[in-house]
Amino acid sequence: MDKIRISAVKYANTYPFIYGLSESGFEKKAVIETDHPADCAEKLINDKADIGLIPVAVLPLLKEYHLLSDYCIGAVRNVRTVMLLSNTPFDDITSIYLDYRSRTSVNLVKVLAKNFWKKEFRWIDTSEEFNFTGISVGEAVVLIGDQCFEFENNYTDRIDLAGAWIEFTGLPFVFAAWTANKIISEEFVREFNEALAVGIRNIDAVVEKFGNTGTIRGSELKEYLTINIDYEFNEQKKKGLALFLDYASKL
Repeated sequence: MDKIRISAVKYANTYPFIYGLSESGFEKKAVIETDHPADCAEKLINDKADIGLIPVAVLPLLKEYHLLSDYCIGAVRNVRTVMLLSNTPFDDITSIYLDYRSRTSVNLVKVLAKNFWKKEFRWIDTSEEFNFTGISVGEAVVLIGDQCFEFENNYTDRIDLAGAWIEFTGLPFVFAAWTANKIISEEFVREFNEALAVGIRNIDAVVEKFGNTGTIRGSELKEYLTINIDYEFNEQKKKGLALFLDYASKL
């Protein structure tokens, strides 16, 4: 039997999952790759992966999907790595560039604009060549991932999109969820969850292993993984996810 193919996000918020899969020896049971969120989604949609940590906005695009895990990439307060950034006061923003790497964050800012801020913008797609620090007066950019820590101080006006969602709905937000595009055996799912839990329960060891490798480092990485990211895929997060998918379907 071929190994299960798993695609995980290549950002710091996934370090505990990568640590758990590695330290538990789960890498021997599956083929594990790390990708940008949009690429995780593409692999699951086109059956290039069996399980992916995918942006939740992609779920309706799958022919079938199964939410597998007790864990997700979620937030119960400001997340710090999904931001609306500008050098223009919010009321004067007319155009927003959209980070090409995550459909969820793009849909989130559009949901907030329509239902919370009650404001219309000109939406502009980006690509890999886009200069996220080169926007003009009257413009803003949705930026995701570790680069938010690197670039946020280049901007005078910053809105955390997870914080805005929570202010709007009173519910937490789920950015990405472990999803399968086919039925996976209960035994595999149980072992998969146990492997993920190894990382979630050992954040100090995760920080020690990854704390000098990326943009977010040391104590700042620990704070990010323990305060800004909330991994438990509980009932409140499932309610928040259902509400977001409902709003997104009406865009």
